[in-house]
Order: sequence, then C-alpha cells, then structure tokens
Amino acid sequence: MTARSPRRSRRAAAGALLAAGTLLLSACGDQTDDAQGGSGGGASENGASDAPLYDLLPEDVQRAGEITVGSDIAYPPIEFIDENDEIAGIDPDLGAALGEVLGVEFTFQNGTFDGLVLGMNNGRYDIIMSAMTDTKERQEGAAGDAEGGADFVNYFQAGSAILVPAGNPGGIQGLADLCGLSVAAQQGTANEAVIEEAQEDCDEPIDPIINDVDSDSITALQNGRADAVVTDYPVALYNELTAGGGGLFEVVGEQIDAAPYGIAVPKDRPELRDAIQAAMQEIMDNGTYDEILERWSAESGALETATINAGT
Repeated sequence: MTARSPRRSRRAAAGALLAAGTLLLSACGDQTDDAQGGSGGGASENGASDAPLYDLLPEDVQRAGEITVGSDIAYPPIEFIDENDEIAGIDPDLGAALGEVLGVEFTFQNGTFDGLVLGMNNGRYDIIMSAMTDTKERQEGAAGDAEGGADFVNYFQAGSAILVPAGNPGGIQGLADLCGLSVAAQQGTANEAVIEEAQEDCDEPIDPIINDVDSDSITALQNGRADAVVTDYPVALYNELTAGGGGLFEVVGEQIDAAPYGIAVPKDRPELRDAIQAAMQEIMDNGTYDEILERWSAESGALETATINAGT
C-alpha cells in the first residue's frame, strides 16, 4: 500500500467523510476469506451482457459472470467493513463501476495483504484491489519465481503519512523525528519500508511495531503503545477526521513518496488486464470515477489516465 499526490486542506474533507459513515479504529471486520461484496452488470436472457465493454473480457470471465477480487478489507476509506457489516470504500465503489461497464460482478474476498499476490497467482483471486502500490518489485515478483509478480492497472496516486495523537505531543514533523520512538505500520506495505529506510538515518533506533492489519497499528497509537503510525495518506486523513468524532489523531508533516496504486492482474492474463484498463478509462472519462473519489474526499489522488505498470 501507499502512494498519493499534493497535499490539500484536510478540514474541507470532513463533511464528506463523515457523511460516508464513521468507522472507528479496529471495527473493520475480520481477516477471514469469507467477506464478499458484489457489483452489477446486466446479463441478458442468453447469458451475455449489453454492457459496453463486455466483449473485451476473456471468455472464461464471461462464463463465470464475475471477477473475484482479493483485498485486505480493513483499510478505511479504501476498503473496509462498515457499520452495516457491508464492504464499503473507494475500491469497492470503483469495482461496482467497473462491473457496470464490463457486465460482470466484482466480488471482493477478504485476505491478508502480504498474501494477496501469492493468492492471485495460485488462482484464489482473479485480480487484487487493495490500495496496492505498483512497484517494479511487485511487477517482477521474487527473484527466481517464474510464476510471481503481476501487471498493474494504475488508477490512483497516494503516499505515506505520519499519524500521531491529537496535539502532537511528541512534536513530530517528519521522518527524522521518529528516531527513538515506537512507530507502527502494516506488514508487507510500503509504509513498513518507509520505517526501515528512516531507520538508516537514526542514531537512536526506531522501535518498529509491525502488524498484520492496519487497524492494529491505529489501535496501538490509541492505547499509547505506539508514538506514531506510518500509513497511507488517505487512511491517515480518514482517521484524523473520523476516529473518536475527529479528535483523537492528527496528520503531521508532508506526504511521503507518492506513487500509483494499481489493480493487480496475473501476468498471464493480458486480455483481462486490458479489459480492466479500458473499463477504468471509461469510468474516468464518463465522470463516474471523479464522483466516487469525491464521495470519499479523495479527489487529490485522482489520475486522468489508466496506465499499466507505471510504478518504479
């Protein structure tokens, strides 16, 4: 996870985020693989679809009528379980919009973030939508792993941010101020890498608290086990604006290492990749994409073009 673009007024976003529904801390659902959510596509009586981009899909996906999406559904506002026990957030809303133009359901299945790519390449998921940063390392996979890696359809931009208790009692303004402190992040994410890189410049080492799910990092900050959390900027902003009614945390410093999010697709599925790219471009062009980002106060991470493998 991680990436994004220029900084904006956080207070201006409060109304829209709060209207979308407040999700506090660890109330993000379980980490089983059972959580599912769907999105539309109009099938005709003969099983085909009149959706505009249906014919771009591989035949096996047309027959299935769905695209199975691996996702770590504990990352508000990107994807999370809301107060009605339903899957909500930016990625599920985008999946629903993609499903409309492709004519198939996007069915989200919950999994642990650092196991998603392996799960996809083992056939458990068709694709991944999980605030996943597109990087060369993820494109190529582990060294010597011929079946590893993925292609990425880029659809958003975000970076890491530092979240601290309200009032910023530690006076943290940037990565250099994390030395000697306990800092939490989610395992397998670019945010964990940010802490590792910051560690190299510290005389007094950072005490890293690395968690399986991001909500555990937020909880560690709330109960005082962590002095700060490094998480994706939209996630940090969401917690600043909603947790405890908006009074528990604040985002400090500038956004770190903005980079593109990507929808991961197996490297041996170029037809599926290109169909998703075309669908993403379609919803960008018809205004649906902007409406979804505005709904979640994430407009500043918007892209104009759905690229492939733009990460470095």
